[in-house]
Amino acid sequence: MAHFARVNNGIVEEVIVAEQDFIDNYDCPNPGTWVQTSYNTLGGVHRLGGTPLRYNYAGIGYVYDAVADAFYIPQPFNSWTLNKTTYLWEAPITYPTDGKEYTWNEDTTSWDLIE
Repeated sequence: MAHFARVNNGIVEEVIVAEQDFIDNYDCPNPGTWVQTSYNTLGGVHRLGGTPLRYNYAGIGYVYDAVADAFYIPQPFNSWTLNKTTYLWEAPITYPTDGKEYTWNEDTTSWDLIE
């Protein structure tokens, strides 16, 4: 079994588990194209050492870039940029590594400590 995302106008609308034969022969009533996705792929790396597939596992509402053949989440904040090596969004300031928890503040474009 594999995971497939139904993509319509570049947006993932559904994710299912199915055999390739089912996808090939399924007369889906909804518009879109079925694209395989890997549950074990994140940031272009397969967590079990296998071959990564389409940079990230697809989720409902994710973007599918057919030219790059990549799934990624919609832009979370206007100041963040998409890393075209991993297809993960990056803040303009690196997340602190002091072991504390932070939340992004778009107004100040900085990380705020969670008290």
